[in-house]
Amino acid sequence: MTTRNTGGFFRRVQAGLWRHRVVQLLLLLTPPVGWFGVVYLGSLAILLLSAFWYLDPATSAVRHDFSLQNFQLIASGPVYGDIALRTILVAAVVTLVDILVAFPIAYYMARIASSRVRAILFVLVLLPLWAGYLVKIYAWRIVLAQGGLLEWFLGLFGQAGLNPGLSEPGMVITFCYLWLPYMILPIYAGLERIPPSVLEASADLGGRGWMTFRRVVLPLALPAVAAGSIFTFSLTLGDYVTPQLIANTKFIGNVVFDNQGVANNVPFAAAYALVPIAIMAIYLLGARRLGAFESL
Repeated sequence: MTTRNTGGFFRRVQAGLWRHRVVQLLLLLTPPVGWFGVVYLGSLAILLLSAFWYLDPATSAVRHDFSLQNFQLIASGPVYGDIALRTILVAAVVTLVDILVAFPIAYYMARIASSRVRAILFVLVLLPLWAGYLVKIYAWRIVLAQGGLLEWFLGLFGQAGLNPGLSEPGMVITFCYLWLPYMILPIYAGLERIPPSVLEASADLGGRGWMTFRRVVLPLALPAVAAGSIFTFSLTLGDYVTPQLIANTKFIGNVVFDNQGVANNVPFAAAYALVPIAIMAIYLLGARRLGAFESL
């Protein structure tokens, strides 16, 4: 009797949920949304709050009193402004270079390559993602070092002196390699969605190859390019390992890491960490206007 009543109760619950799709959706989304709200948004709220605390210079203890001195130090100190500007410029250069390299590869994969060649290219694009992040950085240290593989290769053409070595140009090359797959795949997806009939219509109207690319393909692929740029720009903006290992230079992440770990100045680290968050918020608003979110 108890088993029958229990079975009937569950059937009634299932019937009620079937009639109320909103309740189904709420039950389905409550665990992940709750986790997202507590862990992710909660940590961001604590980060924002701790940015207004400050480190007592006398006791080296964190004072939980409201203060703007961390933001004043960031605004008044030219060093922190230069580091932020350097980080943004490198992220922009890496994004631009990856677009120029990724677009021809993605176009060939989407429009020209056969299915077999496309599968091989997919494997080659995804293969670097299977290797560890630090492994790839140390591999590029060996390639870029004086007397390394790149210098040997350039020496075959009499250009050994062009080796960038462990410097900021070498860091840009490493970044471009690390994030290139994240640019190729969104652009490929965007180009593949362009109907062939659109290109045929352009050809019927007298559009030559370059004109069709400039006036048809590029505008339709622009949201996909913007989607890929979100990955390359944000990943470069938040990186702190590659600048230290390749160029021994400072990025925003290096300042945050040093103040959070070595200096134990967590409030200043939190305040400086808000800089890339603000930059990415502005960047995402611009990418949204280009339709990038629909291409992700």
